Parts: sequence; structure tokens; C-alpha cells
Amino acid sequence: MMRVLVTRPEPDASLQAEALAARGHEPVIAPLLTIEFLSDSKLGLDGVQALIITSRNALRALAAHPQRDEAIKIPVLAVGDATAHTAQELGFREVTIGLGTGAALAGLIKQELEPKEGPLLHLTGDVIAFDLGAALEAHGFTVRKTMLYQAAPADALPAEALAALSAGRLDGVILMSPRTARIFAALSAKHGTATPIKGPICYCLSEAIAEELRPLGFAVRVAGAPREEDVLALLDGEAASST
Repeated sequence: MMRVLVTRPEPDASLQAEALAARGHEPVIAPLLTIEFLSDSKLGLDGVQALIITSRNALRALAAHPQRDEAIKIPVLAVGDATAHTAQELGFREVTIGLGTGAALAGLIKQELEPKEGPLLHLTGDVIAFDLGAALEAHGFTVRKTMLYQAAPADALPAEALAALSAGRLDGVILMSPRTARIFAALSAKHGTATPIKGPICYCLSEAIAEELRPLGFAVRVAGAPREEDVLALLDGEAASST
């Protein structure tokens, strides 16, 4: 059993905590981002050949958007399995699934689509980890962006998480994006808790996340594939090896 800090925004934090508990771990929830939907954004669907979705939060925002019924008729390219599943639940019928990263999704789009068939529309938040527009425009695609949500960073850790970090009672912290890695490092420094020497191991969804932490001296582990289940499997493996 491992005591693990969960840093995803809600509702994903609670879902990940449930998955950890079902595996015998003890989750401590500390969302490092708070999501705010922007329902007044105009989608700009005219002439779009496909939508690009790189976050389940974009789909959650779309679910309450006035243009939802129009949007779900358009083919969608989802960054990975979890995002694709959420798109299907929302009502999208033509869903292409990427391999879990923005770079991999850009490669898939270049293989599957033709620039002449029309522009692509990326439904995003206020911060984009990988610039799909730049990657695709270099190959002749036109990529529009519509921001459907904002993610505000936490300015402090919850009391339970802070106490656990201060007492050295956390075995690990799960980090699912480079931005949350930066926030975690900044709050650790602010609170003077999880220093690289005594801090928990950082379990990272991707190498890009680990790269935010290695220069600071944090111990990191990177999942074998950029999927949540691979991060959880990594935790399971380390927990088993330590018993």
C-alpha cells in the first residue's frame, strides 16, 4: 500500500482517488488546478472537417455549450483512450483515438487527414501543453482554436496534504501534466515541505512532466505509456517491490 497525493482537478481527482483505493492505496486529494467553463465562447464550426480534443475538460465544457448538438456531428480526434471514451459518451459517433500525447496526435492527423478538406478546430483550455497548431500548420493545415475553459492554479495545498508532506508521510505524488508539475514544485518550495531530499517520488504521465522536476532534484518515475492506467500500474509495481 502506498499513500499517494492526487493532484488532478475535480472531478478527475475523485475518480483517480477511487481507482487508487480500489488497488489498495491511500489517496490524498490535492487538486492543483480549478476548472472554470466558458459557456459563452463561439465555437466557429463553419467548414471544419474535424475537431481536435486534448482534454476531457473541453468535452465537459462542450456538454453544456449551446452548440453541443451541432458539434457532436463533426468527426473528432481525441488525444487518448480516456478522452475518446468521454467524447463517445457525449454523443460523438466518429472518434479517432490518439496514443496519449499531443505530438502523437499531430502525427496521426497528418497521416489520416488532408489539409484541402478544411480547417481543424482545437477545443482547448487557456493553457496548451503542446502546440498542435504550429505542428500541423507546418504541413499545410489550418488550425483554429476555441477556448472552452480556464484552469486556475492553486495558491496553497489543502491542510491534509500539507500535513502529510510536512511529516514525510507521503510515498508518492501523481502528476499528469507539465503545468501541475510546475505548480507542485512551486508550492513545495513555498510551504518548505517536499524538498527533493525528503519529498515523495513523483509518478509522471510522460517524460515532458518528468523534465520539469529532474532539474530541481526530485525523484521521478515515468509511466511506460502516457495513460492513467499505466501510471497506476507503475505505482502497483513499486508498491509490490517494496514489500
